[in-house]
Amino acid sequence: MGQQGGRTVGIHLTHDGEYLGLVGPFEVDGAWWSAAAPVVERVSEEVGVPVLVLRLAEVAEGGGGSGGHVVYHVEALERPAGLMPRQQGADIAALLGPAERRAGWATPSGLRATLDWAERTLHGVGRPVAGPVEQVRTWNLSGLFRYRTATGVDAWLKAINPAFNSREGEVIALLGSVDPTLVPPVLGADPAHGRLLLDHVPGDDCWGPSAEVVADVVPRLVAAQTALAADGRAAASGLRDRTPRALLAQVDALLDRLEKAAEPSGAEPSGAEPSGAEPLGAESSAADGPGPAGASLTVEELAAARELAGRLPALVADLAACGLPETLVHGDFHPGNWRSDGARTVVVDYADSCLGHPALDGLRPRQYVSEERWTQVAEVWSRAWREHIPGSDPERALKLVEPLYHLAYAVRYQEFLDHVETSERPYHEEDPVNEIRAALACADAGPGGTARV
Repeated sequence: MGQQGGRTVGIHLTHDGEYLGLVGPFEVDGAWWSAAAPVVERVSEEVGVPVLVLRLAEVAEGGGGSGGHVVYHVEALERPAGLMPRQQGADIAALLGPAERRAGWATPSGLRATLDWAERTLHGVGRPVAGPVEQVRTWNLSGLFRYRTATGVDAWLKAINPAFNSREGEVIALLGSVDPTLVPPVLGADPAHGRLLLDHVPGDDCWGPSAEVVADVVPRLVAAQTALAADGRAAASGLRDRTPRALLAQVDALLDRLEKAAEPSGAEPSGAEPSGAEPLGAESSAADGPGPAGASLTVEELAAARELAGRLPALVADLAACGLPETLVHGDFHPGNWRSDGARTVVVDYADSCLGHPALDGLRPRQYVSEERWTQVAEVWSRAWREHIPGSDPERALKLVEPLYHLAYAVRYQEFLDHVETSERPYHEEDPVNEIRAALACADAGPGGTARV
């Protein structure tokens, strides 16, 4: 999606364990906090050596991941001339010091280890690096870097937190086993550390997709999902369980936490983990997360959410009656994750992949495209499912799933908050509550107050 304006930036600069001071503020192009490239370019000019952004440290103003004044921790890869080490005050030491849940690539040593792994891997597959790494994006969920290689074809390094994300290389291999043209080629993977190297995919990200792109990519995903459901490999893949019946318990658990945090007296502090509650990530422990989202529901909204949760089992039964199989779900199937050169479209970014209902993917493009294009997406998606599963009712499934769609994203966004450090929470602080409100709005919009049926 497009963006307007920019942001002002300040950076705490370090090199090899030494603090070199605060640089800035200055303006950079691009409003998104995660857009690292303009920050790297400007800071490198300022200090005269190559640098890389480690993480977001502070935000003033702005919101929704963009705008305002943003402070980053930046590591200089070489010692800048004329800058001497400085004593850190207690506040800066706390800001830059170790923190629970910090991403593996967001420390100087972790970032260097990640880049060393990528360069060794590229050399091992006959694609030695031919220039300095280019940092494209870094935020609480991932780091994205581009390498120019000696073959003339670029490679992309993605680093994620393996504690709450799928093993993308394995998901790509699974989808690629039924349609190798649907996924990017993998050059190397280190799932234990959340590292992935991908071959360059020609073309552009499909914000504002054409009718031809929709007609190409949507039926191919449906075909792959059908095949993986039919042979049982999706169910046996070990993917995070986001099937409708699993979501019933996950939504109840999230509402329990939000209610506990909203209690006016006798409750634990809002930043504390409610007694007996665990973060929502599949591989987490009770110590992993600082608690529910910062935003809160009103008493009336919580009551309405509980009432909606009570109606979900009937909705899930109606959804099952539509006849679509539970299968591998991309998890974020919006057009920005489609990449096309006009001849073929490739789907990227599988960190949110899970086992779930395919209508979760079917509905995802709607908020990113025009009404005209959404009408086409819905028609193409429904026609593809009817062809693969005769007698199914994908049109009804697409309508029924909407409250569950928003609640699934509320659960997922809470997983983000449970697994990122405190300074990075502003990226998603209000998202779980906003998704619950969206579920309430669409549930109240249809006949019987269930969904737009």
